[in-house]
Amino acid sequence: MASRRRLSSELTIMTGNANPALARAVCRELKVPLADTMVSRFSEGEIRLKINENVRGKDVFVVQPTCPPANDNLMELLIMLDALRRASARRVTAVVPYYGYARQDRKDQPRVPITAKLVANLITTAGANRVLTVDLHAGQIQGFFDIPLDHLFAVTVFEEYIRRKRLKSIVVVSPDVGGIKMARAYAKRLRADLAIVDKRRDSPEATAVMHILGEVKGKTCLLIDDLIATGSSLVEAAAALKRRGATSVLACVTHPVLSGPAISRIASSALQELIVTDTIPLDAKRRHPKITVLSVAPLLSEAIRRIHYEESISTLFDGMQS
Repeated sequence: MASRRRLSSELTIMTGNANPALARAVCRELKVPLADTMVSRFSEGEIRLKINENVRGKDVFVVQPTCPPANDNLMELLIMLDALRRASARRVTAVVPYYGYARQDRKDQPRVPITAKLVANLITTAGANRVLTVDLHAGQIQGFFDIPLDHLFAVTVFEEYIRRKRLKSIVVVSPDVGGIKMARAYAKRLRADLAIVDKRRDSPEATAVMHILGEVKGKTCLLIDDLIATGSSLVEAAAALKRRGATSVLACVTHPVLSGPAISRIASSALQELIVTDTIPLDAKRRHPKITVLSVAPLLSEAIRRIHYEESISTLFDGMQS
């Protein structure tokens, strides 16, 4: 017990400007104060940072998603990691609920970068000893890191909410072939059928739905995806499901990027409800009555607690193995 109290006193949570509300929620769950950190800008726009308390020998978790503005938030994360390394923190874990720059995870065209690997290198070089993240855009990104990475899944957060709604005749739908594994895991947990939207991508922001594999007529369709940017794919999928006779269409999407015309598209779409998490904060312009926000703070705080006490976190992955 004495050792446990000693470790607890060394646990430190800090954040930048990316999602301070989520960091505060994690601190409330863990019953620890948020570290006093000053993150501001010099007159020319460069990031200025100072950690206003002693972190020597402490186990530090930096809660900082690399959400829009992605470049600013990524640089804040890198600078915080560097500062903590130079301040002799015992271990530094980058808690990146939303891992940005993840959509370019392979060379699928000539002369394009693999930005997911580049960002992994930057985080490691800056001083992170470990990374904790939620619903990566591609599972292979785990292999881009040469340090331990814990990949959490928001399925438990969504599952609890969906069960409370007591929906009838649920069919879990993957909006594309690439999301089948995630959709299958949701279907297994919800004891639901599975369907797939087969689509052709006309451009990075526009898609044309071809046809649907699976029976959706008279069913409540639950679209599953890791992120929503402009909303084109999800809106087209919802419209196709309604044309095929679905009684209602809901969507569970972990990361609400919601860029460009996303809100107007959702507002006029066939979606009854878009359920997202707070891995990315939503300002007033990106709020809508159709959008429900669930918190991943309990999930993150439990993972942080287990990492801090060197306990297994494999039970947090249960149900995501296909």
